[in-house]
Amino acid sequence: MRSGYAECQQARTSPEASAEQQWLFAYLPLVKRVVRQLGSQAGAVLDRQDMEQIGLLGLLDALRRYGGTPDEKFGGYAAMRIRGAILDELRRQDWRPRTVRQATHKLRDAVRELTRRIGREPTEQEVIKVLGISAEDYQDYLLADNAESLASFDELFHDADVPGEHSASPESILVSRLSLEQALTALDEREQRVIQLYYEFDLSLKEIAAVLELTEARVCQINKGALKKMRAFLQDA
Repeated sequence: MRSGYAECQQARTSPEASAEQQWLFAYLPLVKRVVRQLGSQAGAVLDRQDMEQIGLLGLLDALRRYGGTPDEKFGGYAAMRIRGAILDELRRQDWRPRTVRQATHKLRDAVRELTRRIGREPTEQEVIKVLGISAEDYQDYLLADNAESLASFDELFHDADVPGEHSASPESILVSRLSLEQALTALDEREQRVIQLYYEFDLSLKEIAAVLELTEARVCQINKGALKKMRAFLQDA
């Protein structure tokens, strides 16, 4: 991860990047907060220092793309870029062991077949009973499945072909924000709450589970389903 550190260090020492140096320092707590949020997803592959260096690159990218002096809306935008940078590195490293991936895919196929058979999404108890697995195995499956499919709002915009932050103009950022607000209307109250706590307040899955009095795996399930609904909404818009 030395290359990431070197790039951020260059931003700090280059005379023409003195403003970037100030903003990198000012928003370093945001990087640390996102790293803490994603710790349960990435901790087995990336240590905290590596995650923070990747997050700094995401922050630097956000500063350069934002197209102006950071304002009160920059924090949410930067968190999106920081989170996306870390998740991209996880996918690049193909972070899950092959045996875990195979087990997750097998269980996912079984859950999909059960869903088709009963005509609705099965409950946790139904999956455990029909597939003959333990509650712990089911929790692990949901956590792994969520980690694999976890997407930042940036990716959600790109998947839906929504004009977004990549042009870095105030107009395109406004379009993305309005599109997101419209997509949120497709969610029920609990789904909106999970999305808000995770993406706006940067709570970890464990913290959200405590707030909503749910299991961490259930929060993963709600988050994944909410993103799926929002993606469909944006694609149909």
